[in-house]
Amino acid sequence: MPAIRLTILLVCFTITSAFAKSGLIVSSPDKKITFMLDKDASGMFYTVTYKGQLLVDKSRLSLSFKEGGEFGKDITFGKSSSKKMEETYDLVIGKSSHIHSLSNELMVPVMENIGLKRQINIEIRVFNDGAAFRYVMPGKNGERVEITDESDQFNLTQDPKALVLFRENYTTSHEGLYDKLPVSKIKPDTLMDMPATFEYPHGIYMAITEANLLDYAGMYLIKHNGVLQSSLSPLPHQKEIKVIAKLPHNSPWRAMMISDRVGALMESNILTNLSEPCRIKDVSWIKPGKTTFPWWNGNVTPDTSFAPGNNYETNMYYVNFCAKYGLSYHSVVEYGLHEWYVNDGAGFQPGPHADPSKAVPGLDMQQICDSAKKVGVGIRVWVHFYALYPKLDETFAQFEKWGIKGLMCDFMDRDDQEMVNMQTEILEKAAQHHLHIQFHGAYKPTGTARTYPNEFTREGTLNYENDKWNTLVTPDADVNIAFTRALAGSTDYHLGGFRAANLKTFKAHYTAPMVLGTRCHMLGMYVVLENEQGMVCDFPDAYIGQPGFEFLQQVPLTWDETKVLNAKMSDYVTIARRKGDDWYIGTISNNTAHSIKTSLSFLPEGNYNAEIYSDAPDADSNPNHLVKVVQQVNNKSILNTDLAAGGGQVIRLVRTK
Repeated sequence: MPAIRLTILLVCFTITSAFAKSGLIVSSPDKKITFMLDKDASGMFYTVTYKGQLLVDKSRLSLSFKEGGEFGKDITFGKSSSKKMEETYDLVIGKSSHIHSLSNELMVPVMENIGLKRQINIEIRVFNDGAAFRYVMPGKNGERVEITDESDQFNLTQDPKALVLFRENYTTSHEGLYDKLPVSKIKPDTLMDMPATFEYPHGIYMAITEANLLDYAGMYLIKHNGVLQSSLSPLPHQKEIKVIAKLPHNSPWRAMMISDRVGALMESNILTNLSEPCRIKDVSWIKPGKTTFPWWNGNVTPDTSFAPGNNYETNMYYVNFCAKYGLSYHSVVEYGLHEWYVNDGAGFQPGPHADPSKAVPGLDMQQICDSAKKVGVGIRVWVHFYALYPKLDETFAQFEKWGIKGLMCDFMDRDDQEMVNMQTEILEKAAQHHLHIQFHGAYKPTGTARTYPNEFTREGTLNYENDKWNTLVTPDADVNIAFTRALAGSTDYHLGGFRAANLKTFKAHYTAPMVLGTRCHMLGMYVVLENEQGMVCDFPDAYIGQPGFEFLQQVPLTWDETKVLNAKMSDYVTIARRKGDDWYIGTISNNTAHSIKTSLSFLPEGNYNAEIYSDAPDADSNPNHLVKVVQQVNNKSILNTDLAAGGGQVIRLVRTK
């Protein structure tokens, strides 16, 4: 076995050295990652190495246009320019509040020698935790081009194991279960969602995704002619045109997160590093916070004197719960399968007279917002995208008049350029009316929460709403999300179910649903997932007096720092996140029990009071049982983390004075 490893390394060095004779090279600041761009008679290509190992072999880059066809068969590289990129910025929302970004950049003009003699620039940035490239298209201001294809290859060496979500077509809510298989076993010409994560044989990890998706089509991966390559979502009602661009124009960044520690991919801020700075001048009104979401629990109310429904009394029952237990928002959604707003459609789909600027008869939104404000609770609402967008301006103006703080926008299920631009428009206009946005039935984040921090979270994943009608979302699925979709950013997951069950006892319930995994697993998800609009989606009596509810009340939603302490792909993950001087540690397991050690060596000097919530010894048969202990710890402490099947653990660390 050692001889095989030596052979691979020798081949990698030989190939890299041969290409380096003619190629243009940019390396990471720590010299571990090298990106090489070169050309031959067939056009341009690149390679990527990490610590001398070739990870991405000769991979073609090309753009095709309706006028002029494919760019780059007979090309010349112009004079390239390189520079060190160093940036310090703050994030309003995210896994880290203060970012120091360091990379090396190479800009390469690429000119055609024949035909239209077009020019496209390839911009490359290499960080210590990854590499990225994009197309920069110069031209006369306002000149219009139509892009028919962007074919970026990712010719991965060593047949790594892929953790990927397959999709049938481009019209998708991005909800499904991940498959784990060698790249060689992936079927040809099948769409794969991003991020997709790859585990190389010798302990190197790569995730492929995109950053700064603005005014462009969303990207997928496919395996074509044995090699992974990009595939863009086409504009609606046709298949040829992917992007209509007014020059000058840039593609999104094609990002490769790379490390020999898989946890480094979760810690990475490469996507926000590659995104544009905040476009909202005044961010003081942006207040992330936990929210109710009564639709999930089936609008459960106690046996009271009022009639439950789309009315003031039902909503104030939840508002008063929020006020008493420190939750920031209450979500007004529906009752009896009818939205809170006027709609003559069925099944939550908009009818011809749907109007989210008008509440259903009997529901006084002004009264609800005013009453909630008096007790320190904000009101947010659910709206179907195709009801909202045709009446966007008048609806947002009415929301601001009522005092609504934000909304979930649902059922988009597209990421073509038109939809990307409509979502950007929603964010920009929402900011004008001081509204935060939660995109549901939507594509992955791409780092643009830096640009529009009023976007609190996105779905783009299978999540606990499915517990109402199926058994798909298991602890196995939860762990896979941490290594894939969650790498992209904030993940809307319908957290907060407090009726834990195992695979034998779980039954799908539309009202008062169960959740698969232990209660500590459910608590752990609040730390493992980044989510600035964390739901507390069960009904009030499911929480009051229940073990673990106090942790749910305390855990923050935005963070100053993130560290991954334990991580084994598809098995378990432990993430520590800091808010001020305090740390919160969350661990989740797949459907197998695990015993791991959690070192607290990352802590600064000093003592901490640790509140530790762990699976009870009988959690396999009673998954709602947990054990809470309080002890003193410091940076020399090593804690035993014993996880039941589908289990978890959470720790709150408060620095002692």
